[in-house]
Amino acid sequence: MSKLKLYLQFIISTPFEYIVTSTSETYAAVDLGSNSFHMIVANSTEDRIQVIDKIKDTVRLAGGFDDKQKLSQEAMDSALESLQRFGQRIKEIPRTNVRAVGTNTLRKARNRSIFLKKANLALGHPIEIISGREEARLIYMGVAHSIYNEKERRLVIDIGGGSTELAIGQGYDVRLTESLYMGCVSMSNRYFGNCTITAKKMRKAILSARQELESIETVYKRTGWDNVIGSSGTILAIQEVINSQRWNKSRITRGALIKLKKAIISAEHFDNIRFDGLPPSRIPRHL
Repeated sequence: MSKLKLYLQFIISTPFEYIVTSTSETYAAVDLGSNSFHMIVANSTEDRIQVIDKIKDTVRLAGGFDDKQKLSQEAMDSALESLQRFGQRIKEIPRTNVRAVGTNTLRKARNRSIFLKKANLALGHPIEIISGREEARLIYMGVAHSIYNEKERRLVIDIGGGSTELAIGQGYDVRLTESLYMGCVSMSNRYFGNCTITAKKMRKAILSARQELESIETVYKRTGWDNVIGSSGTILAIQEVINSQRWNKSRITRGALIKLKKAIISAEHFDNIRFDGLPPSRIPRHL
């Protein structure tokens, strides 16, 4: 499931939970992620929500950090250009029907106040910076509303550009939420900064991820889950590659991930990573 679809649930989560209207109204949700910006526009009539537009811009905001954790001017300019396009699309939607949120990169950026002042003007709506756990809760609620199941206990995982969110819940009841400081852009910058890929670098990256997971391992295993659902564009891209390589048809398995890891190491350089099923926006760039 794409994260883009899930952010529609920002419309029916706080502060808009369970909206039912007799007349049609238009709502919009905007997600300023570390890797991509998403916007989704929908009409709501009675108990039906119809998506009428969705836009995704791959801005790689997390890739714009300098050594002082400040966003570069180039990264901010790219983000503002995207938000101006979003703002033009939703300028006629009532302010109360729009929710825009920033996540990990904007939580960390030391110059976020400078960026947000310009970003609010570009979008035409205020942007709220949410906590990692609130992000995990919203992602879980998006899954729960999209593919409801009251019997199974689910572990929902979303790998973003700067962080990874995890949540366990059943039905609409969220039991555990957590946000870990590891994402596809931040990990690439840290361990594959010169665009070369080796087995040693991969081991270091995996060890770092395991160390992050150690902080929640005990409580999550104790709580347990029946099924795991991945909700991010990163996970969707992995699934597409696995399908195209015929390593597995319906899901992401440990065996398929091992094959993918070996194939990536064999590529040796970002420029050599080419898989059938890998979207152009997911092809690595020079960092």
